[in-house]
Amino acid sequence: MIHPTIAQLIGRSNRLGSNPKYTNYAGGNTSAKGTDTDPVTGEPVELMWVKGSGGDLGTLTAQGLAVLRLDRLHALTTVYPGPEREDEMVAALEYTLHGRGGATPSIDTAMHGLIEAAHVDHLHPDSGIALATAAEGAELTTTMFGDRVIWIPWRRPGFQLGLDIAEIRTQNPQAIGTILGGHGITAWGATSEEAEANSLTIIETVQRFIESHGRPAPFGNPLPGYASLPRCERHDKAAALAPLLRRLASTDRAQVGHFTDDPAVLEFLAHDQHPRLAELGTSCPDHFLRTKIKPLVLDLPANSTIEECRARLAELHAAYRAEYRAYYQRHATEDSPAMRGADPAIVLIPGVGMFSYGKDKQTARVAGEFYLNAINVMRGAEAISRYQPIDEAEKFRIEYWALEEAKLARMPEPEPLATRIALVTGAASGIGKAIARRLATEGACVVVADLDGAKARAVAAEIGSADVAIGISIDVTDEKQVQAAVDSCVLAFGGIDIVVNNAGLSLSKSLCDTTVEDWDLQHDVMARGSFLVSKAAAKALIDQRLGGDIIYIASKNSVAAGPDNIAYAAAKADQAHQVRLLAAELGEHGIKVNGINPDGVVRGSGIFASGWGAQRAAVYGVEESELGTFYAQRTLLKREVLPEHIANAVFALCTTDFSRTTGLHVPVDAGVVAAFLR
Repeated sequence: MIHPTIAQLIGRSNRLGSNPKYTNYAGGNTSAKGTDTDPVTGEPVELMWVKGSGGDLGTLTAQGLAVLRLDRLHALTTVYPGPEREDEMVAALEYTLHGRGGATPSIDTAMHGLIEAAHVDHLHPDSGIALATAAEGAELTTTMFGDRVIWIPWRRPGFQLGLDIAEIRTQNPQAIGTILGGHGITAWGATSEEAEANSLTIIETVQRFIESHGRPAPFGNPLPGYASLPRCERHDKAAALAPLLRRLASTDRAQVGHFTDDPAVLEFLAHDQHPRLAELGTSCPDHFLRTKIKPLVLDLPANSTIEECRARLAELHAAYRAEYRAYYQRHATEDSPAMRGADPAIVLIPGVGMFSYGKDKQTARVAGEFYLNAINVMRGAEAISRYQPIDEAEKFRIEYWALEEAKLARMPEPEPLATRIALVTGAASGIGKAIARRLATEGACVVVADLDGAKARAVAAEIGSADVAIGISIDVTDEKQVQAAVDSCVLAFGGIDIVVNNAGLSLSKSLCDTTVEDWDLQHDVMARGSFLVSKAAAKALIDQRLGGDIIYIASKNSVAAGPDNIAYAAAKADQAHQVRLLAAELGEHGIKVNGINPDGVVRGSGIFASGWGAQRAAVYGVEESELGTFYAQRTLLKREVLPEHIANAVFALCTTDFSRTTGLHVPVDAGVVAAFLR
């Protein structure tokens, strides 16, 4: 049975963490102190439960808590060597842990443990950080709260900050919390309910003050030509720029992207103070660790052409990298970690919106959410005072903190297809579904595209959240729908790396029974459809300059003749030659083009289930239920081919193991002599 104190803490944490007005994703931490029984001595022991490093309050569970003995935690004050050796105290916290398991204590643990209060909240609300970054923040704190909330000038998180707040609490018994300059808020209470109420009092009091006393136009005057474009124009322009932006953001290492045209972003970029404010960068450590110290901002009006934007973005990117390297060199010491990369994590496009980048979709999305928090912070600070984040040297100390480097080193190795973005057609069933699943399992972001949009969305939901897969409707014979699908891919994940032409259908008829409509339908879907998808995707792939893979799911029938199959086999032969032609043409761009020739994939197949199975069974004189076994027995290996086997081949072709292979057709047919490539 869960300890009552833990249950209270989890409930409070989830409520505070699930509201973006109270704290950002994975931001802040909460704690509770109480008594439990020591399993060794059987005696009562005073403990503290606190959210561990890297956890998220909104989804926190008991497993995400670090559990520490309070007597040992307080004893650390006698061996604390001072701020100049602050980092040593994080390792010392390991010796205060109670029992096995539990989360790793975070840098804020001392803040919670040293405060004489049973329940403590440390949060990063937009309103609280707005006050914390206001140039007159100390005075405004007194104006809003009197002596009930105390201002603490910026201090890097750690043991000394815990000592400072503990002293504030001792000297000000009437206080309910603090404003941490440049950072956020801390509140406490004798009960979980009181701590939560005090946190909300601070957050909501500041928000009401900003709303009632703030200037009406904190971002300045409207900037001519920078107003938001109509929605369709915004998205068209964003899709056109996305491949270039991903290329720029991936100069040092491959990135996944996220796009948002949130009204707050568009409003910020439409006013004349946005260049000044963006240049100042973010302040709260949680913000700039994810967004870097500042964004790259396109300094052109919203109606600038794509060509003008592309040229200027390239110039701005080169300048950004040079400035970031100079920032690193200004502050790095012999002990500093190596520079992690000089590309921007946030790119702002006036009239269009914001692109954010990270090692995966969730990281990219969260980076964007954090910069949206930063915009809200700037709005609040400028409304009541002047936005004044912590200085550059302090930002560097946080960004290149040895403890942050250690946290990064503990991250698991990425999956083989991490940062790769795949578009799979015909992916709502059978081979396409298996391919989409396999690529996602190996770390790729996947767009599940199918004529049946509802089924595509259902498959995407089965695979994972929208950070992993999305489902879209596509008719591959329609050029506009194909382009819309590629646009959806680059807007959802920032770009495109893998294209799997799998959409298909089949009718089993003799030459004389095959109508012109039968012929056109199969060629439209497979030959024309693959051409249209490859053409639209290739434009984005070439623009990205990150290489890529185009894979055709052709067929044994593309090389082996059979009866009653003229339209299907001819269309598959067309696809097979497209592989050779595109491999020859796109190789100079680092784009590999390969094909897979399956045969007899009956189980789970949408094509076989739609009538093709019954037709082929009739041709071969077997029961439809025995068709898979029939196909297996005519192979050299005598094994049935399943959709997963095709997916395995797709995955293999996309790995570095096949980095020098293009123009290849891989048979996945268990061995059909007639289909051997000659």
